[in-house]
This record gives sequence, structure tokens and C-alpha cells, in this order.
Amino acid sequence: MRPARALIDLDALRSNYRLARELGGGKAVAVIKADAYGHGAVRCARALQAEADAFGVACIEEALELRAAGITGPILLLEGFFDASELPLIVQHDLWFAVGAPWQVEAVAAFQTTATLNVWLKLDSGMHRLGLWPDEFRAAHATLSALAHVGPMVLMTHMARADELDSPRTREQADVFAATIDGLAGQTSLCNSPALLGWPDVRSDWVRPGLMLYGINPMPAHTALTGRLRPVMSMRSKIFAVRDIAVGEPVGYGARFVAQRPTRVGVVALGYADGYPQFAPNGTPVRIDDQPGIVIGRVSMDMLTVDLTHLPQAGIGSTVTLWGDAPRIEALAPLCGVSAYQLPCGVKRVVREYVDV
Repeated sequence: MRPARALIDLDALRSNYRLARELGGGKAVAVIKADAYGHGAVRCARALQAEADAFGVACIEEALELRAAGITGPILLLEGFFDASELPLIVQHDLWFAVGAPWQVEAVAAFQTTATLNVWLKLDSGMHRLGLWPDEFRAAHATLSALAHVGPMVLMTHMARADELDSPRTREQADVFAATIDGLAGQTSLCNSPALLGWPDVRSDWVRPGLMLYGINPMPAHTALTGRLRPVMSMRSKIFAVRDIAVGEPVGYGARFVAQRPTRVGVVALGYADGYPQFAPNGTPVRIDDQPGIVIGRVSMDMLTVDLTHLPQAGIGSTVTLWGDAPRIEALAPLCGVSAYQLPCGVKRVVREYVDV
């Protein structure tokens, strides 16, 4: 059996959730959209179900997968509904949902139900992606508050640049939010992972940890707080072939690596079809039997190559860690010209193994 594995540490997941909740000082939506950022939404939800205040998903399909798997806690549709025809399913499965467009407000107002809808009313405070303009927001709040089938609302927005500590945008957005909701009834939800880790004076009743839930630092530098994050995913495989090449000989497609010395090459059963960056440069760090190592040559679809010259004890069957405790995803991603969000979300074909201690 192919040895490529993604080990998922569920105890680390819970630890990171507790940190987010501690920093927020209130309740926390565990964001497990996109199959929990590649970590497996159902297993992650089960691991958190006893303590998570709610789960956040992108769409109703993701929510229904969780309900089918026996997840009974609150589930928030972060993008709301895409068509009014979804509202009966929302009621049937007791889902919470965001409202961030005038047509959604109209659809909720026109919907006939005896159930009480849990609406998260979204303000565009400056990201300009989803959300109502401030004047629309106050009007929508008045409209929805007057409906018998809408319960107490959560007032929310989303921070666009909270991972940039030198940008004034986060404080500007927080100020727009505060001014817009002044006098309106409802709990609040502003903070994503970067806001929780980098902006201690920006807080809300509900927080929405995403990337930090998986132990990945969304900030440009490490701090005492980010040092408390525990990586949840460890991507590993094994060496299944060894080659000895002479000076001047290339390795892999395009001859991007050419040996400057006699070189011992290990071939690892993992490639870009598994989610590893195709254009990881020569010298990208890995761990080989828990010793420092590097990638050499272009990453192929199903395999990649590493330098074993300095590791005479390593060979066929040696374990190669592509990311995890070392190297960390947030350190690896910029070397490869990708985002730390992209790497775990792109994992596929690799068997996920769950560890829960």
C-alpha cells in the first residue's frame, strides 16, 4: 500500500479551539468548511462536538454531510443560502445562516414558516466581498427584527487585513461596524484567526477561528500566542527507491537540479497530485527520519526526490515528513509561492489517519 499519509492530531485540534475561545472571551464558531481545510470535516466535528459552541461551513451541502454523520450541534452557513429554495432544508436541519445581500433579506421576509430562524446579519465594513452596506444593514435589521419567524440576530462582519499589523484597515473596519450597529439589538461576531491573534482590542461575542484551529499561524511573524498553536496535520511518506548520481547529472523533469558532487538521491512516494507544491524549490526543507533534509529536483505528480548524501543511515523505508511540527506549513508555504491556507486545502489522495490521545 502506498505509504503517503496525513496524520491528524485531534487533541491538537481541541487545544487550538480552546485557545481561540480563550482569546475571544466568549463563544467560538469552529470553522470546518472545505472539509475542515483538508483535515476531514466529519472527524474534526466529532472531535470537537462536546465543546464547540457551533460549527461554520460554507454551504448547505457541507452542513448536510455533518448532519448525516450525526453532528447535532449548531451549524452556521457562512455564505448563507444561494437560493430561497434552500430555506426549507435550513429549517428541516436546524441550521443557522448568514444574510449578506438584499435579495436574501427579501427571501427571508417572504418565507412562510412556524420555525424560528437563526440569522447572522452581515455588514460590509470594508472588505467589499459579501455583506450589506451600512444603510442597508440597519434597514435589514429593522425588517428582520419585525418578523415573527426570525429570532435574535447575531451581527457580523469580516476582517480583510487583520494579518497586517501595520495596516489601519482592521481598526477602520471595527469602527465602521461599531457605528453601524449602535443601538441595534444582537450579539456580535467580528474576529477571524488573525484578529484573535493580532488585535487584542478587537473583540466580539462570537469569534470564528479558521486557520488557527488547525495549528497554522496566519500572522507574518511568530509571537508568544502563535507559539501556543499546535499543528494538527503531519504530511508523511516513505522513501521507496535510492539512486546514486555522479557530478553533473540531473534529477527529475527539466534538470532543475544538477549534482555538484556525488549525490545520493531518495525517491519519496508523494507528489503534487497529493497536494505538495509542484514548484517547491531546490532546498525546500523536509525531515528524513526526523533529521533535517531537503527536496531536490522538480516535484512530480506522484513522487519527489530528496538529498540523502549527508544521511548515510537513511534509505528505503525511511520516513519523510513534508510538513507538520517541522517544517511548519506557514514556513513552507512562502518558500513555494503559495498560501498557508492553500496547502492543507489541496491535500487529496493521501490516506488520513487520526490520532486522538
